[in-house]
Formats: sequence, C-alpha cells, structure tokens
Amino acid sequence: MGMECVIFDMDDVLCDYNVDTRIAHLAGVSGRSADFVRRAVWETDFLDRSDRGEFSASEYLAEFGRLLGYPLSRAEWVAARKAAMPVFPDMLALVGALKAQMPVALLTNNDHLVAETIGELFPQIVPLFGDKLFVSASFGLAKPDPACFIACCEAIGVLPQTAFFTDDRVENIKGAEQAGLSGHVFSGRAGLVSALAAKGVRV
Repeated sequence: MGMECVIFDMDDVLCDYNVDTRIAHLAGVSGRSADFVRRAVWETDFLDRSDRGEFSASEYLAEFGRLLGYPLSRAEWVAARKAAMPVFPDMLALVGALKAQMPVALLTNNDHLVAETIGELFPQIVPLFGDKLFVSASFGLAKPDPACFIACCEAIGVLPQTAFFTDDRVENIKGAEQAGLSGHVFSGRAGLVSALAAKGVRV
C-alpha cells in the first residue's frame, strides 16, 4: 500500500529541544536553582500526565507554578520553552517539499498549553501543517501508545497503513509500527530522505 501522508514529530526532528536551556531559563525567572527545577518538574510524572491531557492549559500552568513554588506567568513559560527549541531550517524546507506532493502532519507529545501557544513557540510550522498539527493531549493519549497514532490517522483521514511517521525516539517508532504505520527513527535529514525513498516517496 502506497504512502498517502507523512507525519513528523516536533522536538529534535523539526527543531532542537534543549531541556537544560529551558530549565536554566525557568531557574532564572523563579529564583530557584536548576537542580531544584529539574527535580520539581522533570523528575515527577507531571509532564507525562500533561502530555496525556490530564490538565487544561490553565491548570497545567498553575500546577507548573505550584511545583516551582513561583507564580509562573504564561509569557515566562512561553519564553523558556521557545528559548529551548531553535529551528532546523533544512527540515522545514523538507516538510514544504513533501507538502507539495501529499498531506503532511505533526504529532508531538505535548500539553494543552503548547497547543494554545504553538504560534508563539514555533510560528514557522503553523502554515506548514495547518489543521494537521496535533498535540497528544488533544487525544487524551501519548506516544508510544499505538492508540495515539490511530487517533492521529483518524483525525487526518488516512489509514495507518498509508502513513509514514518519523520520530527521534525508538519507542515511539515501535508504537507507530504496532499501530500499522511505517516508521523511521530520525537521526538527520539524509537518513529520512532515504527512508522515504524506500517507501516510494521522493523529495
């Protein structure tokens, strides 16, 4: 069965994601140490629960601030997240080239606040993906759960067997393949182009 859609992960595929930069930024605004921020937020289940949509955007921001012991504003949260995700221009160009041939979509493990602020965090991807830009929290699921990929394909309007998915995490590719998608562990543009070509999709 031929490929009818290419689905991309976001962090470490379309942009870098430097968690240390984000933590340092949050430490700076909150007056806490970087170690404190890491323990309080990243060494808990809060972010995983957020990716599964357990908090609304406002609840997520309030809980983030509670964990920090600091009333984190939406603008401060956006600034810290954006500072940690410099863009990969070559990958955005690849998405644009593929979009001229077939639908492209994005599926990222992220919370409702990312969904609300994606135009501020990563404005370049909004026109590329349009209404096919999906945050896992919107499905109440998260990668690598195969059900997350199935829900994404249903939202796009394609069968899983006709979708190609790329992500930098091996476990997420395994989940996609269990759902019936073709998968590729992302390690750079050249490898992705080769993997797409093997499936009959040429850039």
